[in-house]
Amino acid sequence: MIQPFDQLICPLDKQPLQLIERTWRCENGHSYDVAKQGYVNLLPVQNKRSKDPGDSKAMVQARREYLNKGYYQPLAQALADTVLAMGSQALLDAGCGEGYYLRYLVEQVEQQGTELSVAALDISKWAVQTAAKQDKRLSWMVASNNAIPLADNSVDTILCVFGFPVEAEFKRVLKPGGRLIMVDPASEHLIELKRIIYPEIKAKSEHLPVSEKGWVLSSEERISFKVELPDTEAVHDLLTMTPHLYRASKEGREKAEKLQRLAITADVWVRVFSLTA
Repeated sequence: MIQPFDQLICPLDKQPLQLIERTWRCENGHSYDVAKQGYVNLLPVQNKRSKDPGDSKAMVQARREYLNKGYYQPLAQALADTVLAMGSQALLDAGCGEGYYLRYLVEQVEQQGTELSVAALDISKWAVQTAAKQDKRLSWMVASNNAIPLADNSVDTILCVFGFPVEAEFKRVLKPGGRLIMVDPASEHLIELKRIIYPEIKAKSEHLPVSEKGWVLSSEERISFKVELPDTEAVHDLLTMTPHLYRASKEGREKAEKLQRLAITADVWVRVFSLTA
């Protein structure tokens, strides 16, 4: 059973928000309308570092096209298994993107009968718009991990997939004993693409994504699998949806764009951290 998460707080004064018809309101009169796509924007202008922060419309579209073809389904399944092993819970997807991994998880929940109360945020309005259109049962928010608009000690699990952890905020919104599931690239992730677009590949430092203070590493699994990209379009989508689009040189991007197919390695760490008392 899937339910929207309702313990939202006002990004301006941290007071609880109440949903009245299609508007979230706090007792001090601040209000935030739910957009027609089914999300609420809780990212104040003063908290934006740019006019249009986060992934661009093109990046979001490319990621949606790529992921919907099932190339990363083994990772989605591993994530769903990890979350569902914890039973019924309140879950925050911190950096949800266009929602692929969360949608996959929700499908698994419906088959198992687990109860899940779900909130999801991303700083990119394009990502949240795309995600919210596809499942309006969840609490979708444009917001930042630097200022999560959820009440203290309100969620059991935080999911952060290829995201940016903000430990102080994660600790604040997690319940005592809560869990953080982090997905991060391992050393061989997309190595074939990197060899094409970069003149030199720097060794990736293998360190934990969060500090050891306040966290205990409960489990760690390295997931590696091969992906066959059959055409130029798939290669283009992969390049466009990753930060490599901006990091690669013009020459490197041109080499990638000429590829008619590409076999790549997906290589990621799935780690579960428990919040210590």
